[in-house]
Amino acid sequence: MQLEFGFLLGPPDGRYLTRLHRGGPTEAVLVLATLGSPERHRLARRRARAVEDADPEPVPISRATVVRPEPFPTRADASAWLETLRRDESAAVAQRDAAIRVINRALRAQRAAAADPYAADVSAERSLVTRIGYGLGEALAEGRFAEAFELRPAGPRRLKRSMEAPEERFAALLGGRERALVAEELILRARCDLDADRPREAALQARVALEALAAELPGVDLDPWRGAIADAANEALSDEPARSALEEAVAAMEGVLRRHRLGG
Repeated sequence: MQLEFGFLLGPPDGRYLTRLHRGGPTEAVLVLATLGSPERHRLARRRARAVEDADPEPVPISRATVVRPEPFPTRADASAWLETLRRDESAAVAQRDAAIRVINRALRAQRAAAADPYAADVSAERSLVTRIGYGLGEALAEGRFAEAFELRPAGPRRLKRSMEAPEERFAALLGGRERALVAEELILRARCDLDADRPREAALQARVALEALAAELPGVDLDPWRGAIADAANEALSDEPARSALEEAVAAMEGVLRRHRLGG
């Protein structure tokens, strides 16, 4: 089984085995390849030059291919599996999201290995194209499927309430007419960690976010979530925290921010 995405990533091209922990089973084979022109190694060596026309230049993209290690017994089984996903969009999206988590684990490894804080996570909404299919060995690594289909673009994340008018707030923030809360960035980071299946990081981020939210919105009662976030953060120092309570607490803080943006 293979899922293929188009992003602009940071790690070097190659094939990588991914495991959740040392000695564990292989989770997937991640194949990274840079496509397009100019190539990244040429960009790195290019000298500064005078510019007369500021026309856009072609840029490379990274093809991230997540290959699951379990083979299908027969091609008929593989085709039946793919047809099931083609008919069941929710099942296909679940496969896509699991593959995104593999890619984000690779980006987390890149941040740590290169001490690069700007190797940011990706999301389905940022992918230029997403394909899911099956094939054989070397062909899969080169992006060739025996059979595949293209998932419908995920599109931008939608706000739960259109009254928030993100375009207007963007202009207000950029123009200095409004100031973003520190807690907003911290809560977004906690949400990103949860989506990327990093509950320990999410718990620690949520604890700082809660304190920032309490300081910036002193009239809001945050006591109902203090215990859950404190417990999760304490557990995160040695082990993975209970996720359900953490999810609920982060969602509650997101709700507080929505009400604040709406003036409530």
